[in-house]
Amino acid sequence: MSSLALYRRYRPESFAEVIGQEHVTDPLQQALRNNRVNHAYLFSGPRGCGKTTSARILARCLNCEKGPTPTPCGECQSCRDLARNGPGSIDVIEIDAASHGGVDDARDLREKAFFGPASSRYKIYIIDEAHMVTSAGFNALLKVVEEPPEHLKFIFATTEPEKVIGTIRSRTHHYPFRLVPPGTLRDYLAEVCQKESIPVEDGVLPLVVRAGAGSVRDSMSVMDQLLAGAGADGVTYTMATSLLGYTDGSLLDSVVEAFAAGDGAAAFEVVDRVIEGGNDPRRFVADLLERLRDLVILAAVPDAAEKGLIDAPADVLERMQAQAGVFGPAELSRAADLVNEGLTEMRGATSPRLQLELICARVLLPAAYGDERSVMARLDRLERGVNFSGGGAGPAMGYVPGPEVHGGMAGGPGPQAAAPVAPGGGVAAARAAVRNGGA
Repeated sequence: MSSLALYRRYRPESFAEVIGQEHVTDPLQQALRNNRVNHAYLFSGPRGCGKTTSARILARCLNCEKGPTPTPCGECQSCRDLARNGPGSIDVIEIDAASHGGVDDARDLREKAFFGPASSRYKIYIIDEAHMVTSAGFNALLKVVEEPPEHLKFIFATTEPEKVIGTIRSRTHHYPFRLVPPGTLRDYLAEVCQKESIPVEDGVLPLVVRAGAGSVRDSMSVMDQLLAGAGADGVTYTMATSLLGYTDGSLLDSVVEAFAAGDGAAAFEVVDRVIEGGNDPRRFVADLLERLRDLVILAAVPDAAEKGLIDAPADVLERMQAQAGVFGPAELSRAADLVNEGLTEMRGATSPRLQLELICARVLLPAAYGDERSVMARLDRLERGVNFSGGGAGPAMGYVPGPEVHGGMAGGPGPQAAAPVAPGGGVAAARAAVRNGGA
């Protein structure tokens, strides 16, 4: 097995292999077909999304013996030199501007640039981290970038294009790269794992995609770490959650089911398991918010998985669909809002466990609050109780908080006040009374 990092072993060698950047690769290939290649390019975008790789591929396309061509032959000397594990070409010079961005470096580049290529069609400079070039360095390069000799091409790559001075940007063709969509990235990782002949459990790839946050290189690095630690049974879900620090799905299922049932004992038992298991409370809350987000979407769009709005294994999706069906819409929305607010409050908290317990208490006790969303959540619970008992209206249906509830927030009687609902009005009438009271 090669000791090269996974993202280096599978680095694309042609534009067809670059994933998620068709808005860049397609126009570049067409420009190569039309032989309308510019003298300078600016590739910008988040880290690990293919900027430097695409710059190398473009250099390979330009210097191929059958080129300029959008599909390098892979057989000529230039293509072999610029291949994934090739020795490199003396006519394709990569410069790291983070350490060579001064005016003296720019002057040295300018002097050498006018010498023709040794054995290729073009001499190509790939300037990585271009935003690190100083203003004086850019000004020293300005003339040669503006009017280069026929044999010279520039490709600037940067994560911060706004730091490249306008006079340079105006002389380049700018191609903005984007983060790779989760579905595309997941399929690519699955293909890589298949090539590596290491089994990966369902549920692992969504965690890797989430950890990579749309960056192919970051996702490949995470996958590489998991594959390196894989045992005889491959990469397991338990191993991935432990190594990446994500919350086990069973904990999320337990706390969501406790919220739905209004079971405080079960919810606080989950909190204890989180702390005793050494999990980070803030990460647990972030994962819980992610789960509630999925439930909100499933409640609104039952076929969200087919539409690509939710990325989860089939068994997890089945459990989430059941959970989304138990909650009422107002109750689910309120829980997500409270968890989101709690996550913000946890930043810098001296007692994360206490903050986590308070979040659970707020979700479990809508009756302690008099705002409209809490009242609607209580009605959702009441409605569920009606449905579970066969659909009849219970005695508690005779009352619903009225305008006084909202007045209580501004100094009125408070949440204990209630307005009677006309007999037979049911939950729908109660909801209308709440909305009218809040208007």
